[in-house]
Amino acid sequence: MEFRHLRYFLVLAEELHFGRAARRLSISQPPLSLNIQQLEASVGARLFERDSKGVRLTAAGRAFRESATALLAQAEEARLLAREIEAGAVGRLRVGFVGSMLYRGLPQRLREFQARYPGIQVALTELNSQEQIDGLLHGRLDAAFIHTGRVPDELATRLIHSEPFVCCMPEDHPLAGRRTIRLTELRGDPFVLFSRKASPDYYTRIVDMCAAEGFYPQVRHEVRHWLSVVSLVSQGMGVAVVPAALQRSAMAGAAFRPLAGSTVPSEVYCAWKALPDHPARDHFIAIFAAAARKKPSAGATDGS
Repeated sequence: MEFRHLRYFLVLAEELHFGRAARRLSISQPPLSLNIQQLEASVGARLFERDSKGVRLTAAGRAFRESATALLAQAEEARLLAREIEAGAVGRLRVGFVGSMLYRGLPQRLREFQARYPGIQVALTELNSQEQIDGLLHGRLDAAFIHTGRVPDELATRLIHSEPFVCCMPEDHPLAGRRTIRLTELRGDPFVLFSRKASPDYYTRIVDMCAAEGFYPQVRHEVRHWLSVVSLVSQGMGVAVVPAALQRSAMAGAAFRPLAGSTVPSEVYCAWKALPDHPARDHFIAIFAAAARKKPSAGATDGS
């Protein structure tokens, strides 16, 4: 039994006339008769009565008509779904992100994406960079926003945000009244750092910034989320060097000041598994890439 047989059957069931049905199908009458005979042989039952009075559906034919209609409808739905998935218009997208992305345009880009592709369901999960890399490698994530461009060969990356680091200190810190802070002025303060295990690149970058100024930071606390860094600082537990976007957290008790002379950027990369193809994911990344191109400080790289 083929879908062609079902289409021919349904047209004949509507017309109940071989000549009219053949014309609707743009074929001659003999091929139509042959296809109906093949269908009846496949089903194992007569579907039509044929006599001098015309063509009528048998009881088996009437029952088969309902099922054939449903089968063709399902086939059409499957065809349309496959086309929409191929075009990236429907599906489910699993996205990992570091917490600072909440202040780096993730909510705005997500609204833009969902307005453009309402048929795609996006599931967000906050994870540190290493957890996201593992999620991509093991198929648990489709896209990730991480703090490093150094990833395994199976992954591709694109730089989507770059900004300066700033000093975060308690609002009653002796230096909080200054317009800018030199990193060396924090030499004697306890530091709150993003965990070395959660994001080794960020940990090393901040330590290297201090080393370049001639001191090693007194690391008092290590935490797994940027908002935890700011929260501890706001409660007087130390000072920190954080991405400028964290200023938008507006956390009471924390003060943010530019770092004088600092040229080390804080970066976020979008990462994904290069294979297999994933049109919905590619549409998602394209929206962030377009936003990055509008910012003078942001660039883009394909691959790691």
